Amino acid sequence: MTELPLFPLQTVLFPGGLLSLKVFEARYLDLATTCLRERRPFGVVALRRGQEVRRGDEAVVLEDIGVVAEILDLDGAQPGILQLRCRGLQRFRIERTRQQADGLWIGEVELLPDDEAVAPAEATLETVRGLANAIASLKGKGVEPFEQPYHFESAGWVANRWCEILPIPLAAKQRLMELPDALVRLGLVDEFLRGQGVVK
Repeated sequence: MTELPLFPLQTVLFPGGLLSLKVFEARYLDLATTCLRERRPFGVVALRRGQEVRRGDEAVVLEDIGVVAEILDLDGAQPGILQLRCRGLQRFRIERTRQQADGLWIGEVELLPDDEAVAPAEATLETVRGLANAIASLKGKGVEPFEQPYHFESAGWVANRWCEILPIPLAAKQRLMELPDALVRLGLVDEFLRGQGVVK
């Protein structure tokens, strides 16, 4: 068990994924500066219910599984606002939470194992190629969505990158992120892409 400050968001962070955050609430400004100064990570967890910005006594319900994040760089050019660029590291399961007086959530968490290093199944190789094509297309538009080096040889990496860019509901992304088997996750992504006609 370990304690992590939590950042609840209307998004799902995946291990190996990049996340840009605009921080302006005092509790998160303090969190960001402390994590940067002490080189400590924090936890990103999707909201099952509630809003990112604090609103009185509104009920907030967090998902049970989130991802540890580290800050890669920070831009404080605007007064009172920080732009953070973060990277997802490892999944965790929340066992207990408490909320500080300033509203910051603290989770007592269990770190979960990384995806097993397995190659994509032969049946999903078109989906692997499809991701390479999607990256090339995005780069052609001046967008660099993923951190290099790319790991097309990893079923988990390919599945996670697809999950980040697919237009699927937040709850679906959460369920996919939670799956402990990378081959099953990639198989579901492959099935979705074939169903949409993205992959033949």
